[in-house]
Amino acid sequence: MGRSGLVFGSLMLAAAAIPAGAFAQAGTGAAPPKEPAVVAAPKESGVTVYAGYRFSGGFTDETTGKTWALTEGPSFAVAADFAIDSKTQWEIFISHRNSSLRASGFSPVSPAPDKISLGVTYYHLGGTYFVDNIGKGVYVMGGLGATHFDPGADLSSALRFSLNLGVGYMIPLGQTLAVKLEGRGYVTLVNSSSAFLCSGGCVVQIKGETLTQGEAMAGLVWRF
Repeated sequence: MGRSGLVFGSLMLAAAAIPAGAFAQAGTGAAPPKEPAVVAAPKESGVTVYAGYRFSGGFTDETTGKTWALTEGPSFAVAADFAIDSKTQWEIFISHRNSSLRASGFSPVSPAPDKISLGVTYYHLGGTYFVDNIGKGVYVMGGLGATHFDPGADLSSALRFSLNLGVGYMIPLGQTLAVKLEGRGYVTLVNSSSAFLCSGGCVVQIKGETLTQGEAMAGLVWRF
């Protein structure tokens, strides 16, 4: 074998001795893999129609010191919720019940009847906050606004400042529907001594600071 053959053979042995991994490292120059992008939870709005049951509250009669009780019974409500982020929403809430104001354990001073038909409607602006994301699970809510007392007939209505606080649970039914179960408490601020339900003369003279009521509701939600 000549000198040129020896040189060629040496070059071949040297090439075989270089690790294959070195070639791979030098040849690719690949960047490290990227972290997967975090997908933000979607925002969600909705409109809810409720059926409920409202629990009694009442007023103290200024003349007798006895109670004018609001009767308990079925109620209905509607709410529109608009997404702020994945957990919170603005809420417009209206709840109504056709109730009666009843003299409890006494006879009212004439000419007042012992039972007066009285519609009680709450108009509130507030919000909801979900413990997880909007669309399922536990949430809390609250709102501020007014309570409208409407006795109908020839008596004048009354408007008072009020608020509500509550807790609920939302059960999704697919992409566009859900069920809400809620309990809300209402506090209406009234004057410590004021005329109420008047027309020429006042039927009720009330005494006290607040009217409190509670409401249990179930609602069907259209989600969008």
